[in-house]
Amino acid sequence: MMDESSGTLKGLQDIDLLLEKARARMEEFDPLLADLEKPALALEEEVATLKNRLQEMKLEERRLEHSADARRSRTRMLQERLKSVRNLREEAAVQAELDLVRRALEGEEHEALALLDHIRKAEVRLEELQLAAKVARDEVEPRRIELLKEREVLAEELAILEDRRKVYAARIPAGELRSYERIRGGHRTLAVASLTPDGACGYCFNMVPIQIQNEIRRGAALISCEACGILLGPGEEGAP
Repeated sequence: MMDESSGTLKGLQDIDLLLEKARARMEEFDPLLADLEKPALALEEEVATLKNRLQEMKLEERRLEHSADARRSRTRMLQERLKSVRNLREEAAVQAELDLVRRALEGEEHEALALLDHIRKAEVRLEELQLAAKVARDEVEPRRIELLKEREVLAEELAILEDRRKVYAARIPAGELRSYERIRGGHRTLAVASLTPDGACGYCFNMVPIQIQNEIRRGAALISCEACGILLGPGEEGAP
């Protein structure tokens, strides 16, 4: 009968409305968590960036040190060769190369010292950032945990509602369910409405012809409002 199936459709609609509210609430959590964690995440990202930069600087410092060691070895070898040159031409060539190696060595040593200074300053800055990040994280962590627990509870409520909907929908005749889903699929909030006591559509409030009112109240068929297309059921006063 129409009143029975309409009631079931109304019950399904009630569940769907609860689901929509719960899903809307669920969607609010990610922005809330993002805003809450933004200061801490910014500091943590800065820490990560500085750590990477420090690693790069230390690798470069080691490269400079290896290169300087090689030039020191070359310098010692050239100094030894100077002791055994056989003529002025050979001496001049060895001395020219020695001067070049020494200048390159001085440049690398100067660059390494400057880099070591940058490394020390970066290490100090890193300690400051790590402390600031920890403080920021400690400040937001209690609220973050609270939000995660709230989201977990809501997720459980959603799962229960979704299971309840499946059971409820299974009780509805396939044709009526298709009509309901078609209307809901059009992004309309309501698919089912009751007649008002004076015989109007409870959604758009257009008057329904008397004969159709009687059919709706008898539950003779699933009837849509001619004005808005919503499915109509008897009002709370029930059939006469």
